[in-house]
This record gives sequence, structure tokens and C-alpha cells, in this order.
Amino acid sequence: MELPVGRAVPARGPLRIAYVSVDRDQPLFGRSRVAARAQAFLRTLRALGHAVEVFTIRPGRERPVGLADVPVHALSAGRPARRWPPVWRALSVNGELRAALDAAGPFDLVYERYSLWSYAAMDWAAGAGLPSILEVDAPLVELEGRRLGVLEGHAGIRVAYRAFAAAGTLVAASPAVAAYLRSFNIPPDRVRVVRHAIEPERFTPQPCPAWCAPPGSFTIGYAGPLGEAEALPVLLRAFASLARFHDDCQLLLVGGGPERERLETVLAEWGLADRAYFAGAVPSCEVPGWLAAMDVVVTPPADPVDAGWPLEVYEAMAAGRPVVARQVGPGRYLVEHELTGFAVPAVDAWALATALSRLRRDYALRQRLGANARAVATRHHGWEASARHLLDLPRVGSVPRVPLPAGRGSAQ
Repeated sequence: MELPVGRAVPARGPLRIAYVSVDRDQPLFGRSRVAARAQAFLRTLRALGHAVEVFTIRPGRERPVGLADVPVHALSAGRPARRWPPVWRALSVNGELRAALDAAGPFDLVYERYSLWSYAAMDWAAGAGLPSILEVDAPLVELEGRRLGVLEGHAGIRVAYRAFAAAGTLVAASPAVAAYLRSFNIPPDRVRVVRHAIEPERFTPQPCPAWCAPPGSFTIGYAGPLGEAEALPVLLRAFASLARFHDDCQLLLVGGGPERERLETVLAEWGLADRAYFAGAVPSCEVPGWLAAMDVVVTPPADPVDAGWPLEVYEAMAAGRPVVARQVGPGRYLVEHELTGFAVPAVDAWALATALSRLRRDYALRQRLGANARAVATRHHGWEASARHLLDLPRVGSVPRVPLPAGRGSAQ
């Protein structure tokens, strides 16, 4: 039976799902936060009884727990054709992906994490009359704009148009990303906002702390990128205000980025170098241990493009830590003031210092907020509920009529 274009397709029983991720920069079975989120989703789909096969350029060297036997179709991404122009090489994966889906099919659902040069999976699903989901975490063409040339940027936009038009359902990581998708003339009913999720069980039982402050210390924690943002200097100023009057205050920063050296210099100039510890970038699997070393967690700065719901907030909540969130970006929706943490103005160091001071002197308050945060994260932000919701969304897309740059592997 031919399904009308755009009609929702309810899931019936176990599904055979093609999971596509042709991100050239992130190994699917790697140790980054992006990879950990994809792995958690795959584990959840399998736990729900669905059969999943993976199509990817970079599987990674080691299979993570729970995914040792998942079928993987590794794509070459045009590696033998180095003499081709960069756009041709990037687009060449589409021909190989289409052939791999043909050979491995049939499937009940095609699910893809959007990447800059991939459109074949959504094309293939639309042509076969299969429901599909395209997960879009960020406006990649805009994010990569400085690195891409004019021609490459134009080609990336055309590929995005093609993939978005063919997808049955587009899952946006935040309201801002959803608005970006609608700018491509996508019907509003095909765009859904679905928050990122976590595996709360990773944070239970309480892991051993990865770092120990001096006995009796109050450790203010931060886990996120050390990038160029006003929020990090605000955190340092708030910490300096507390440290001036309280010798027990310590600062623990977990994450890497271009601002680390400058932040270390500032702390040294203020005489606080021995009161702060920079852990650097850590694998996702080690995050629970670092959160266990913190008494409170200050949220990372909002992404400049409001790209998605910050996993760092979910993880801090799942670890049972009170969260101090700035009222900017998606994080402002996640923390309920004086229930799971504190909400403070985005660039107000005094307000941040006041909230931290209150948490420092009130252990019972920290315990209550942390317990509430843990309960909310477990109940509402786990992968099982998110996966069930996602599987209720698939629709059948339409075969797009968006021309692509001429080149090998870029079938029109």
C-alpha cells in the first residue's frame, strides 16, 4: 500500500532501523559527548527490542558496552579519490551509502544524524516510501562558514535543502534549531523539538570522585567548553569574591578550549592559582567521577547559535548536584529556581556569587536541591522516554527536486 506523503506512521512491534551517521569528525564509537549520546540512543533502541544496523564513515576502534554485536556498515568516504575536488570527495559518500542501504534493506525506519554533505539516506527512504527521521543538532553550514569557501558553502546549503526536503520528520535539538529548519520552507508539522537525553544509571551508585579537594572544602564546579564567552570571566569574578572571604572555596574546571591559558593567567594574577584546578578535556565515561568531586555545578555558557539543550546540565542534575544556571540559552528552561538549583542573570557576577555563598553555608539546602535535580533528571530526561517519543514521530518524506553540484557520487 502506498502511504500518503507526510502521513505519520505509527510503530508496530519491533522495528528494523537503519541508523546513519556520516560525520567525518566524530567516530560513532568514540569517547566524545556527541558519540556517547549516539551510543546511549542505540543501546536504548536495542533494549526496547528493535533491530538496529549502523551506517557510518568512522565507526571507531573499540565497541562500547552493549553494542559489541550491532551490525556496522563502514563507508569509505571516497578515500581512494584524493585527486577529486573537496566537494566531490565529500559528496561521494552518498553513492556508496545508497548502495549500502540497497544491499542491507529492507528497513522499517531510517534515522540519520545530520552531517554537512549527506543526503542519500533521506532520499533513499523517501523513494522507498519508508518513514524517516533526520536529527539536526546545529546549523552546520553556518557553523562551518569560516572554514568553507564560497562554493563549498553554497553546495552545503543545497545539500541541506535536499536532505531537509526529503526527511519525513526533522528533529531539532532546540527551538532555535527548529526555527532554522523552518527557514528552509519546511512545513511546521514536520519539525519537532526533542531535548537531548542522558543515561541516569551512569551516575548511580555515586562514583568515586576523580579529584579530591582539601578536607572541608566547598568545591564550585564547571564542566563544559573553555571557549570565548563572557560567562567564564563572570564565574571567575564570582569565585574571586567568595575566595576573598572564605578560605575553603575551591574551583574545579573540567573541559578543554582556547581560553584555558588566559583563565589560568587571570587566576594567577589574582593570587588564586592554588585554589583552582583545571582538569582539561575528559572522556564522557569519566564525567560522573568529576561531577562527584563538585559540591555545586555552574552551567556552561550558552552556545552562540543556541545549538541545543546542554547535556552538562542534565548530567549535573543526574549526579545529584544543585545547579546554578544563567538565564540565557536553553539551559534556562531546565533549572527550576530553588527547586533543582538557582537561576541567576547571565552576566551578573554578584548574583552568581550570592547564590554560591548561600549554597556554601547551607548543606541541607544543597542536599535538597541535589535530590530534587536527580529525581527530575531520572524521571524526565532519560533515554527510554526520549526514544519512545522519537519512534512515535516518523513520517514518510517526499522525493525532493533540489539539484546538487555536479560530481562523482552526487546523483541528481
